[in-house]
Amino acid sequence: MSTDSDLHAIVGLGNPGDEYARTRHNAGFWFADLLAGRGRASLRREAKFHGDFARIKLGGVDVLLLKPQTFMNRSGQAVQALAQFYKLSPDRILVAHDELDLPAGTVRLKLGGGHGGHNGLRDIHRALGEGYRRLRVGIGHPGDKNLVLNYVLGRPGRDDEAAILAALDRSADAVETWLSRGWDRAITQLHTANQ
Repeated sequence: MSTDSDLHAIVGLGNPGDEYARTRHNAGFWFADLLAGRGRASLRREAKFHGDFARIKLGGVDVLLLKPQTFMNRSGQAVQALAQFYKLSPDRILVAHDELDLPAGTVRLKLGGGHGGHNGLRDIHRALGEGYRRLRVGIGHPGDKNLVLNYVLGRPGRDDEAAILAALDRSADAVETWLSRGWDRAITQLHTANQ
């Protein structure tokens, strides 16, 4: 067990399986994969964390990366296992997730707050409370709540996908700023870039 006081975790939410890999709901997985690439690491299955896991350096800080393989609505099981093993307080955990309420290509950092009906966040709330950090990855909204399920489990169009991937790249830069220079600077950097 680690008690490293400078250790942080970044959890990307999504659903396991090839059929979900490029869907909007897996934007959090896309972010974890991007960070693993920046850290020159491969995410590998780690049974005790119920997911794919890697340890990397970002912004000069040790970072644990996790992609829960429990399906979205059981994400809390994986996050809780990681937090308990490494003795991480919720504010040292950043959860990257898809966000219907933001346009595709818009990203926002947030500390605490409600789950907004997101099943992955709802389960993490159950496990950790609401005091963790979030990266809200905009995927847009289909315009009708009855279309949401098929929309989030569908693949974005080419323009939206390109916008989301570009936003994730900006987000990775902002996460490095968070780890090296502080949360407020990261928010300013990312949210200004969204203008």
